[in-house]
Amino acid sequence: MTELTMTLSAVEDLCLKTLVAAGASMDNARSVARSTMLAERDGIRSHGLLYVPIYADHLRCGKVDGKAVPAVNRPRPGAVTVDAATGFAHPAIDQGWPVLIDAARTNGIAAMTVFNSYNCGVLGHHAERIAEAGLLGLCTTHAPASIAPPNGRSPVIGTNPFALGVPDGAGGAAIILDQSASVIAKSEILLRSREGRQIEPGWAINPQGKPTLDAAEALKGSMLPAGGHKGFGAGLLVEILASCLSGAVLSKDASPFSGTAGGPPKTGQCFIAFDPAAFSSGFSQQIETLVAAIAEQEGARLPGTGRRHARAITEIEGIRVDGALIGRIEAFIR
Repeated sequence: MTELTMTLSAVEDLCLKTLVAAGASMDNARSVARSTMLAERDGIRSHGLLYVPIYADHLRCGKVDGKAVPAVNRPRPGAVTVDAATGFAHPAIDQGWPVLIDAARTNGIAAMTVFNSYNCGVLGHHAERIAEAGLLGLCTTHAPASIAPPNGRSPVIGTNPFALGVPDGAGGAAIILDQSASVIAKSEILLRSREGRQIEPGWAINPQGKPTLDAAEALKGSMLPAGGHKGFGAGLLVEILASCLSGAVLSKDASPFSGTAGGPPKTGQCFIAFDPAAFSSGFSQQIETLVAAIAEQEGARLPGTGRRHARAITEIEGIRVDGALIGRIEAFIR
């Protein structure tokens, strides 16, 4: 396998050109390209360049409307809604973002829901963005169904991650917690399926409800929730916020994020932002004490530490990319 080294700016530029060539407007492509670059920067391959051919295919087949113009509304002082118009989630989120931040600072708390949407990339990046605004952020997004209820076989909810962004009081994030309801992200199983590798024990069951190590069988069956019924419960919480509250379709009715079948998935997101100053004068000190209590323990690691480490390396050294993948991406530009 031939590997290439790319700078982060080159990654962003390649994604931007590819999406525009596939049918996206410049503004929409710019939001997605930045998200892709950030994923590569933080070592999250599954949401980086690997996804670009999928984005391009979905633009061409109509699964996502590259020319969509999001519509932002503020029906109440602390409520923001965004209709993504079956376009990418990223530009819809960007359009509503300043309204959400303003509402949270004005009211002490505000929520923004997005519907008629699509994959929003790395959820933790949205939570980090809220934290960098000095706010406490809780973000949720649902996905096409891939997890069956305990003792069931038919998927009802998606991997349905949530992310928490905690401000450090200095314009950054003290903690970024980003985890899904499943034992592993579905994108990891998709990646292993493409590469012909087995998955790990305890990740998924086949359509007959039996444990499997075959990635293709896992994709036909059900992923397993982390922590059994507790993981399913966390995924259900996300489903209610990101799907039911936003007015998006249920995970069980959403078309897949992979492949070209089914039309726009019309999924949704929910972002809640709290201004700590509206609730407590000692928030920052409490966070500082909590972080120290974790970090001072030998071998313990704060959530998000791995991403920060990868970020520090890639910002200097760039990223190593499969040359064949770059060839597939560049084919959309020619």
